Amino acid sequence: MSGRTANATVGSLPDTTATRSIVPAALTWLMWSLFTASVGTLVARLGTSDVWRVTEVVAIDGLTVLLWVVVTFFSGIVHSYSRRYMAGSAHERRFFVAVFGFTAVVLGLVAADHVLAFGVLWLLMGLVMAELVGLVDGWKQARAAARVARRYFLASSGLLGLALGALWWATGATTISGITAAADGLGGSVWLLAAGALVLAAMIQSALVPFHTWLLASMTAPTPASALMHAGFVNAGGILLTRFAPVLTVDPAVMFSIVLAGAASALLGKLLKSVQADIKGKLACSTVGQMGFMIMQAGLGFFGAAITHLILHGFYKAHHFLSAGEEIERTTPGDESTHSPGIVGIAVTLATGLAGGALFAILTGKGRHLDSGLVLVLIVVVTTLQATRSVVGNSSLSALFRYGAIPIVFLPAIAVYALVYTAVSEMLSDLSVVAAPTELTVVHLIVAVGFVGAYLAVETGVYERSRRLYVALLNASHPPASTVLTAREDYNEY
Repeated sequence: MSGRTANATVGSLPDTTATRSIVPAALTWLMWSLFTASVGTLVARLGTSDVWRVTEVVAIDGLTVLLWVVVTFFSGIVHSYSRRYMAGSAHERRFFVAVFGFTAVVLGLVAADHVLAFGVLWLLMGLVMAELVGLVDGWKQARAAARVARRYFLASSGLLGLALGALWWATGATTISGITAAADGLGGSVWLLAAGALVLAAMIQSALVPFHTWLLASMTAPTPASALMHAGFVNAGGILLTRFAPVLTVDPAVMFSIVLAGAASALLGKLLKSVQADIKGKLACSTVGQMGFMIMQAGLGFFGAAITHLILHGFYKAHHFLSAGEEIERTTPGDESTHSPGIVGIAVTLATGLAGGALFAILTGKGRHLDSGLVLVLIVVVTTLQATRSVVGNSSLSALFRYGAIPIVFLPAIAVYALVYTAVSEMLSDLSVVAAPTELTVVHLIVAVGFVGAYLAVETGVYERSRRLYVALLNASHPPASTVLTAREDYNEY
């Protein structure tokens, strides 16, 4: 803090033993039990590439088990955190039932093999999340935000249903595994319709530009629900593309379109974040950008990297949402450092990035050839540099020492990223497609140059010289007016 002190206001949970529901405690215990069971299942699967099937409805593979562990861990943290956060709320029981129900739906979704089960669970996942967004019945802005989210989620489910129907028509298969096994014979207008619908459904679910409005409007959700949303729900787009990777890799043109869609969202997400004043708004715009990076990795053919990114981003974003209150307490107006890191800062950042890229290439073997692996390395370097600068920027170090701290934090982070990527790729070895690098093209080079240029423009503050650009970004980062709370008294009522 800067020149002030704060009194601790967090105490023990209210003594409401006589009237308080046992539902929160029971569901929290059950969620951590599911996490323990998921870890046990993960250990049991180590060393085997067999897919465990329950008729044609359920198929448990490496991706399923890995996501079970990740989802139950995040949900367990949210359940435990919410025991205090929601204490005394009139909506406590409903909140816990919705969070647990959402988690159960996701656990079923990642194990579903029959297309009907997958489509129904995808729809339920969106509807339950919309309920969390509009949890407070009497709060009109929350209900409006829920309606916005529901419309987007219904559109995503409709597109997914169209894609699944087209793929069933083209292959005659009623399971995801059957469709992917027959993917080599796909082509023509029916396949193109299915591929386009899959990509659009993933973009909506992951809040990519121009479908990011629902995520910006979702700030009415309780903070723990926002953490679960940003650490889990938005990742569904990457999971969808990974599940149907053999369908998407049929034609390089589709993969190019995925790269471009992800790149646009990654660039705009960073720019939109730069004009946000509130912490949750910054985190939402950051998620838009990070989901763009994840979709880009899938478009480059590195589906294992996309899964790695969504896992690491989940840890990062869940921490930031659950500690958002500490961020407000820690900062005061005027604490924010200005841009313009200077020649020394830019030189240190570039040198650190090059060293980190080389380290990632050595540890993973990606980026050693003239293919899309070079762009993958660039994505990893840019995203990890952003996280590093955020961590170092929030420290109390002087500007000079911050420059020295960047490589100290960044290089180990890159090494961890590489090791996690290697482990995740090994877990996904039973999938039809884990890595399918595409040929390096002019499109990839343009995207790479655009990333570097936009990153430098934001870090140096050059883009701020254009008032028109600033206003355009500010307008683009605003949710629908009906979801915005304008009177503090209205909030205090709830």
